[in-house]
Amino acid sequence: MTAMFHRRTLGVLLATSLIGAAAFPALAQDQKTFALVQINQEALFFNEMNRGATTAAEAAGAKLVIFNANNDPAAQNSAIETYIQEGVDGLAVVAIDVNGIMPAVEQAAAAGIPVVAIDAILPEGPQKAQIGVDNAKAGADLAAHYNETMVEPSKLGIVGALNSFIQNVRKDGFEQALDTSKVTVANTVDGQNVQDVALAAAENLMTANPDMNAIYATGEPALMGAIAAVASQGRQADVSVFGWDLTAQVVDAIDEGYVKAVIQQDPAGMGAAAVEALTALSDGGTVEANIAVPVAIVTKENVDDFRSLFE
Repeated sequence: MTAMFHRRTLGVLLATSLIGAAAFPALAQDQKTFALVQINQEALFFNEMNRGATTAAEAAGAKLVIFNANNDPAAQNSAIETYIQEGVDGLAVVAIDVNGIMPAVEQAAAAGIPVVAIDAILPEGPQKAQIGVDNAKAGADLAAHYNETMVEPSKLGIVGALNSFIQNVRKDGFEQALDTSKVTVANTVDGQNVQDVALAAAENLMTANPDMNAIYATGEPALMGAIAAVASQGRQADVSVFGWDLTAQVVDAIDEGYVKAVIQQDPAGMGAAAVEALTALSDGGTVEANIAVPVAIVTKENVDDFRSLFE
């Protein structure tokens, strides 16, 4: 049943965090409402996911509301609980804490609201679909590229986001596939999924390890921070960077030659797939339990194929 939303019931949390609306307006009875519970609005990756989901919702004649958790897992749980009370027709979640979010997911399912997970892989539960990439395999594939690119022995630093389950999966998949006969891992630092924090962490990592000649960044804020750190220390000639998610600045660094390879996902495709799945589920249909969205490894050889994303 489609819910009627009222400004008064949302409270400060949702009123200050929704994209595109300060509060829920009353809805037409025949219009479905889906909610996307996001991690943050800082990363282009999440904004592209929002764009894809919004476009798909418009095509389906549905309303989409987007909650920005600002990297706070507790805020995600509170948002889901509020959306349950408001009676949305479907929920898409990009979890920060994949275990901690499960009670809220179970509450939604018990209320008859279909839930799909995007990117971060949730434990076994009542969610209807997992949408995204095999992050461990993609990390391992990038490590294979690293092994081929870094032909001489190398010392590697990792800029991660230790509060992100999915970025820890990427870190582990990459690290486990490295050729340890040629690669020494100096340390992993925590960028907390915030670019400025990642910049400071990467700078400290390079200062503590002046002989380090490679960095692996597990997400967009980490990669942006690592690139800025390499440039600020004038290390473009002797530090090779590998990571996740293109931006215009990353493309520039690929052109300059010190960013060697980047995993490029299709976040807009993930957002669209989530809304399409929720549309089918809310109509009483079924969807595949795992909906795969492919990735590409972007290097200097194929970066021209991706420039149009940033025009």
